[in-house]
Amino acid sequence: MRKLIEFRNIVKSFDGQLVLKGVNLNIYENEFVTLLGPSGCGKTTLLRILGGFLEQDEGTVIFDGQCIDKVPPYRREINTVFQRYALFPHLNVYENIAFGLRIKKLGEDIIAQKVNRMLSLVNLEGYGKRNVTKLSGGQQQRVAIARALVNEPNVLLLDEPLGALDLKLRKEMQRELKRIQQEVGITFIYVTHDQEEALTMSDKIVVMNAGEIEQIGTPLEIYNEPANAYVARFIGESNIVNGTMLEDYKVRFDDKNFDCVDFGFKENEPVDVLIRPEDIAIVKPKDGVMRGEVKSVVFKGVHYELMVETRTGTSKTVEMHVVTQHDLYNDQAQEKISANDFYVDLDDLENKDLTDQDFISIANAQAWDEDNRDISLTHVTHNIQKQTGVYSITFGTEKKTEVTVKVYVIHPEYVEDARHNIGISALDFFITADEIMESMAISTDLKTWASAEAWNLQDDSPVDITDVKFDFDPATIQEGTYEITFATQGREYKIETTSAHEAGDRVGLSFGPDDIHVMHKEVTDA
Repeated sequence: MRKLIEFRNIVKSFDGQLVLKGVNLNIYENEFVTLLGPSGCGKTTLLRILGGFLEQDEGTVIFDGQCIDKVPPYRREINTVFQRYALFPHLNVYENIAFGLRIKKLGEDIIAQKVNRMLSLVNLEGYGKRNVTKLSGGQQQRVAIARALVNEPNVLLLDEPLGALDLKLRKEMQRELKRIQQEVGITFIYVTHDQEEALTMSDKIVVMNAGEIEQIGTPLEIYNEPANAYVARFIGESNIVNGTMLEDYKVRFDDKNFDCVDFGFKENEPVDVLIRPEDIAIVKPKDGVMRGEVKSVVFKGVHYELMVETRTGTSKTVEMHVVTQHDLYNDQAQEKISANDFYVDLDDLENKDLTDQDFISIANAQAWDEDNRDISLTHVTHNIQKQTGVYSITFGTEKKTEVTVKVYVIHPEYVEDARHNIGISALDFFITADEIMESMAISTDLKTWASAEAWNLQDDSPVDITDVKFDFDPATIQEGTYEITFATQGREYKIETTSAHEAGDRVGLSFGPDDIHVMHKEVTDA
């Protein structure tokens, strides 16, 4: 195919924010090309530069062998269809389509011939005299496409033109757009954030992220051979796990070695491993390459979507002591103050520069006046030593309203899960029933109160604590001691299957070398 458009090192910024970072892209004659990516990735900016509505800061746009950087939009052989169709409400369907032809001062017979052909092309025969404001969204979109195509451009730009349509109509128009493109035989450049639209219509997909191109390929290439985890997650449902490429055609993940079809990686290179949900079969536990427990089942109409846990997370359980709020009242200052006893990790005392504000936060120390307005705590005094034991700490206000509580300096046992390379720690803690009842996000607050944290044993990088388990009702909690368990995420696989299962079922997972796709780790800026 003949190269029609070249973007050469296109750079564009807005208010100092870099939107396009040196984009290079070739588009060929008669292609249906989709620029795919999330909001803010630069796809619409690139489209508008091609249309002449924006000027790039650096780089060159070549159209049919000629630089068009200084060519105004109306002189480019390019037309655009926007999400808001911008039809003329005072003109009927026929006159909307004929508008550009009348600007060119063509004869009425030629105009009629071209407009009627467009009406036929977009399946709107007999609608010429209709008021465009009385048309459905899909019909208005067809008029906008016909108005753009009637001028016989070499390229049609479509900036999320289906975004305003409902799901059923959007699917119908996806098929219509592909049919129209094939029939008129010109280049379509389509912008969307909808992966299904891109896969349905495109000859070529350009996946963009943060002003750069992540991958260019056919829908099959993008879906089956994504360049990295970003592309894999953006195109289709994905199970992506950390792995190690032991050697060509051999990868290790989830504590097992698997044959694969990938090669060209370094030995023992850390990689991302992708397995699509539809490529995993549910079998009897003894027949699976993995075993797991069904955690959830969602019926999707033609198939079930299962979440199967193959590995539990690393967890740590602590005690939460729910105590009575003992507010201290300063009659002279007309102030109240309160704080809770608390635990401190000896390692934190030795290795972290804990401030007075840290102690105020851990003890949930606070003061307020008779009108319940918060008062600042101006001094914190304590005798805490860098060794295990029980100490005192006093919090006070400017007017000498003070409260003293106990500090338990301990050396807690960390949970170190060497098999999964994760460590986790959390401390017992004291809290009042009122503080629990007032919590707006109880799981988040429990992590804060317990100083819960998890980390990678190899490089000390933080690991998310994704599960907080407790067996009390925050709205009705009473004094007492409760167990709280903090856990990192285990391994769950999303699976699409036509066989029915229930949560709690023990199942086997089966997949082969062709179902495993190994990707280089994404490179992130330091």
